[in-house]
Amino acid sequence: MFGIILYACVEDSVPEQPVPGRWYTAAQVSDGESSYQGHCAVCHGADGSATAEWRTPDANGVYPPPPLDGSAHTWHHPLDLLEQTIVDGGAKFGGVMPGFGTVLDRDERRSIIAWCQSLWSNDIYERWKAIDERE
Repeated sequence: MFGIILYACVEDSVPEQPVPGRWYTAAQVSDGESSYQGHCAVCHGADGSATAEWRTPDANGVYPPPPLDGSAHTWHHPLDLLEQTIVDGGAKFGGVMPGFGTVLDRDERRSIIAWCQSLWSNDIYERWKAIDERE
């Protein structure tokens, strides 16, 4: 008799456990980086740093994209508002960011936020967490 041995192909996977001290998982960060690069990096920079002049409107009164790396105001907003900004865009904040509500589903939006927050220092994250918990 011949025996058949089946081997399961197990790809390197990113853990689903929460990143210590954070709300998101390493898998969300990994997925979020890919989505961020495809949808957000062109304006907010590949590393989330955008421009240092994000507080200064251009000649048309439009504010440039803010950094999402924890050096701007993004951390001042709770998770639901961050996600809603991705859905609706940035016009209500004086920007021109388009809404991605029909392009990105909830999991993709949350993953993008997770990736951005993974760039934040623990201090900035803890300050954001206190704001998020109040909302």
